[in-house]
Amino acid sequence: MESKLAPNGDIYSTVNGLMEKAHSESKVTARKNGFVKPAFAQNGKILHVAQNGGLYKKPFNQSFEETPMLVAVLTYMGYGILTLFGYLRDFLREWKIEKCHHATEREEQKDFVPLYQDFENFYTRNLYMRIRDSWNRPICSVPGAKFDVMERVSHDYNWTFEFTGTIIKDVLNMGSYNYLGFAERQGFCADAAAEATIQYGVGVCSTRQEIGNLDKHEELEKLVARFLGVEAAMAFGMGFATNSMNIPALVGKGCLILSDELNHASLVLGARLSGATIRVFKHNNMQSLDKLLKDAIVHGQPRTRRPWKKILIVVEGIYSMEGSIVRLPEIVALKKKYKAYLYLDEAHSIGALGPTGRGVVEYFDLSPKDVDVMMGTFTKSFGAAGGYIAGKKELMNYLRSHSHSTVYATSMSAPIAEQIIASMKCIMGEDGTTLGQTRVQQLAENTRYFRRRLKEMGFIIYGNDDSPVVPLMLYMPAKIGAFGREMLKRNVGVVVVGFPATPIIESRARFCVSAAHTREMLDTVLKVIGEVGDLLQLKYSRHKLDPLLDCPFDETMYEENKD
Repeated sequence: MESKLAPNGDIYSTVNGLMEKAHSESKVTARKNGFVKPAFAQNGKILHVAQNGGLYKKPFNQSFEETPMLVAVLTYMGYGILTLFGYLRDFLREWKIEKCHHATEREEQKDFVPLYQDFENFYTRNLYMRIRDSWNRPICSVPGAKFDVMERVSHDYNWTFEFTGTIIKDVLNMGSYNYLGFAERQGFCADAAAEATIQYGVGVCSTRQEIGNLDKHEELEKLVARFLGVEAAMAFGMGFATNSMNIPALVGKGCLILSDELNHASLVLGARLSGATIRVFKHNNMQSLDKLLKDAIVHGQPRTRRPWKKILIVVEGIYSMEGSIVRLPEIVALKKKYKAYLYLDEAHSIGALGPTGRGVVEYFDLSPKDVDVMMGTFTKSFGAAGGYIAGKKELMNYLRSHSHSTVYATSMSAPIAEQIIASMKCIMGEDGTTLGQTRVQQLAENTRYFRRRLKEMGFIIYGNDDSPVVPLMLYMPAKIGAFGREMLKRNVGVVVVGFPATPIIESRARFCVSAAHTREMLDTVLKVIGEVGDLLQLKYSRHKLDPLLDCPFDETMYEENKD
């Protein structure tokens, strides 16, 4: 059911009759970013009002349940107690009562501005070190649906580790970005990469502009352009550098970057290196972005009031810590309205979203021409390394001579390029099989199943129903390490995340669903999560998802939990 744009083109307009009916006959689920999703019953079915001028062709559901007050208070108290003990331990280290392991100023530099004495260093040595064993665990196998982990122990409270020589076998992998299961050591892609290694070797030992431009690079770029439906594309050897080194080539002094507050560090670094003015809008909040665009058009540059040379909106397809999907139809509408440019980072969404795995643009049934700069990485869905920039041919020609990643960086190795080519052809069905399409569909099914079951169990889960990135909220600092350890004891490998990667009170475990996971694997993981959730009392949700609700198009309707 769609609503139409108001005569003045206001993209936030909705049909008044539907809205009134929704508010009178429905329960309304509040969203973290201020949006409200109304729903109402008609003839026994749940219907949804198409918001924002009918820009969405299907329900778009993202939930961010508010942190319970008691949990928030206890979390702040936990950090407060840890901070007090941290200062006590720093006092003991200062007087040589406790051995000091961390970096300190040299005696002859005591009068200089300190290099190490900031809050993050205090946090690292007094809080992070206590749970450091939850990160950097070495694995010794392919990061597929299962992997092998090298066991290690620490005798000095995680300052150093020793390997025991024991290998923990067949740990269920719920942390790798292996969305389509192409991180494997056998099969079509692995065989193709092995053949490329024999023919080309591993290293290229030159840049693309010198003698490091292989025929495989040319083939890869043409394939990426065809896959995305754009004129041309460029491939780079490192995903992080694809953002951090190319944004400075696109904008500079006198330009304005409007960046989502939860953008990845590579986007933030690229924006800072560009020298452009940066303004941040609230996560996925179109009112905030609209206001910044209006102010930029009306007021222009500071002091001089001259018009901005360029206005570049920078967003991600799937946000890797929130599990949310960008509100792309609205951003495209705003971009067109204010004549701005759009830079879309599809690191996590390419291959993982859309009926044929072509990312968030296909997911919303938009045209690739609506996005000026399409960026993505090969490190997730394609099981390889590197990244790409895609768009118009003129843009690619400009970047070939102005991008630091092209001019100075060593080009991508041939086996990596062949892995990407083979996996992309598999997704496109050009390998003569339907394996790629089957994996895309399997990922979508696994994602919805896993998310729905976690909500039924009473956990607070962030993000979109279709996002394979699934954050499960832990909140309290002591539960970060405890959750990771307890899961590994039960042979499940997970990623736990805390400050500074997240807000200090929003620590979480981040699961990455894969097409390689079978239903039996997911059920095993869910059972383990339920056990650990009961042990650590992590089932914070005050809403209960009704598993019996007949809701084929949307599975995020909640009933209040009477318990």
